[in-house]
Amino acid sequence: MNAMKELEVPKKNIFVDKQSGKDFNRPMYQKLLKKLREEDLVYIKSIDRLGRDYEEILNQWRVLTREKKVDIVVLDMPLLDTRRGKDFLGTFIADLVLQLLSFIAENERKNIKQRQREGIEAARLRGVKFGRPPKPLPDNFEQLYHKWLAKELSATEIARQCDFTSATFYNKAKKLQEKQ
Repeated sequence: MNAMKELEVPKKNIFVDKQSGKDFNRPMYQKLLKKLREEDLVYIKSIDRLGRDYEEILNQWRVLTREKKVDIVVLDMPLLDTRRGKDFLGTFIADLVLQLLSFIAENERKNIKQRQREGIEAARLRGVKFGRPPKPLPDNFEQLYHKWLAKELSATEIARQCDFTSATFYNKAKKLQEKQ
């Protein structure tokens, strides 16, 4: 947003998706595509915002530059500015740089995922627990559990008393049963 403000792009012309970029079925990106007209100018902060992998980046670049016939400026890579060098050599250089950077972006994404997997595995080996901490059992849970087994109380009633969801109650009941 700061980069767009510095370029004085009107707020109504800024499209930001909050969800993951796993594909291009993102609402704001689709809205941008519908709004674009020939010779419009699209600013992109970084080339990897166009896609997750090499093929996707090249495909979106093609959609924008060839099908929509808009110019693109990649802010963190000034060589990728389709307004300049619209002759054959300029287009060739821009395409070459785009392919190189797309390859690098995909490689970096793969490396990040690999390092993330390795970090998670190392943390697990150190005993780090992921996710929400388990809700503690109330002191009288075992008594309530036996009342549930005897059909004196429903699972819903016990879950409410324990401030659990029904699913949490059933999970805790299963663990208690396994322990006994």
